[in-house]
Amino acid sequence: MDLLNTRNKENKFLGTCLETQSKFVIDNTNPTVAERSKYIELAKSKKYEIIGYYFHSSLEQALERNVTRKEKERIPDIGVKGCYGKLELPNMNEGFDKLYYVKSENMEFQIEDWKDEV
Repeated sequence: MDLLNTRNKENKFLGTCLETQSKFVIDNTNPTVAERSKYIELAKSKKYEIIGYYFHSSLEQALERNVTRKEKERIPDIGVKGCYGKLELPNMNEGFDKLYYVKSENMEFQIEDWKDEV
């Protein structure tokens, strides 16, 4: 959504990718199973491999990162808190073929295989 700005443009872009079997990434905050299912079901219907990355972040870390965004890109704190409040951890049963846990330490990403006890 950062690049496409509207759901209409996102839907057109996604449709083109699916029709042409182009690789694509959904770089979006999809905190709930329901929000993720839209993308997973569409991609599964076209035989895509579904790879998910869960970026672990505390609410405090998310708010700190948000402050560093350019003013135009900054999300009101209430929006960050609302999104964080409805977070549902991903699960392989959602349709992922692979799922990874990502955490940031010392300005570096550490990627681990998913474990349901995360």
